[in-house]
Amino acid sequence: MSRPTPPTGSPFTAPAWIAVISVVGLVSALLGNGVYDVVSWVVFAGLIGLVVQAWVKRTR
Repeated sequence: MSRPTPPTGSPFTAPAWIAVISVVGLVSALLGNGVYDVVSWVVFAGLIGLVVQAWVKRTR
C-alpha cells in the first residue's frame, strides 16, 4: 500500500484565490448591467459549484 503524498504549497492559496474571485464578482455586480451581470452570475455560480464539489468530495 502506498502512502498519499502530502500537499505542497501554502494552505492559504486556495482561500486567497476564492476571495479574489469573490471580489471580482462583487465588483462586477456593482459596476453596471449587461456583461457585468453575466460575469457576476458566472463567478458566483462557479463558487457555488466549488462548495458543492467540496461537499461531495469530503471524507467522513
